[in-house]
Amino acid sequence: MLRILVSIAACLVVTGCATTRLPGNIADGILSNTDLEVVGDGLPTYLITLDGLVNTYPRRVGILATAAELNSAYAGVFVESPERQRHFTAKALDLSMRAACRDIRALCNPRQQTVIELEENLANINRTRHAESLYLLGSTWASYIQTHSDDWNAVAELAKVQRILERQVLLDPSYSNGMGQLYLGVLASLLPPALGGQPEIARTYFESAIEQSEGRNLIVKVYYAQQYARLLFDQELHDRLLKEVLAADPRAGTLTLQNTYAQQLAAELLESGQYYF
Repeated sequence: MLRILVSIAACLVVTGCATTRLPGNIADGILSNTDLEVVGDGLPTYLITLDGLVNTYPRRVGILATAAELNSAYAGVFVESPERQRHFTAKALDLSMRAACRDIRALCNPRQQTVIELEENLANINRTRHAESLYLLGSTWASYIQTHSDDWNAVAELAKVQRILERQVLLDPSYSNGMGQLYLGVLASLLPPALGGQPEIARTYFESAIEQSEGRNLIVKVYYAQQYARLLFDQELHDRLLKEVLAADPRAGTLTLQNTYAQQLAAELLESGQYYF
């Protein structure tokens, strides 16, 4: 691990390599790995390295975005302590907001905007390339709210997250292998129909996410089973989706780490489903 850090430092200082590309290459290497334990052990080192890069290049959107993505991923997959999850998701949200503000001026200070003000600003964002910043902001914000669910002020911001992700999906539905649709599907299935949930809208989003990734993004089927099939007590759909995940090859480029984690979750859900239905 020390050798990797020395190589990074040498690359930055001696060869003058593109620092905006380096973090992306690091992220790609992490996300393409099949060994959750190895990544979990090594990721804190990369996070510290990225902290240094953020401090050195605080205006580089690529560095801010990569740091946000990896801090959020670390909190979601490898951190068990609720307090530490809150720390890392808050850090990820701050980084993604800084990146979004650098990329799209209308997204500066979104927490201070009302939902109507945010909707008006989002309506003026029309470039496909902005889907990246929108997705990163929406996804890290959703993760932040999940880990701060005891804070009603944070929960009240879900409407803003939904609007941001809806705009991202409108601009580029294929971005990030349908992850924007996945988040929207989860949001639409948080409540049963009697309490205002929208399961059929959720199903449309889940199916769209599967289509956009051509079935390679296995985490979509896991949450489709957990959020939609369990909500409607559809065991046949639940078991079919999870068995498809377990039968699939997890190796799919930068989806590999996430797919490996998805298979772990699928096995747990399939087992607990025996007692749920």
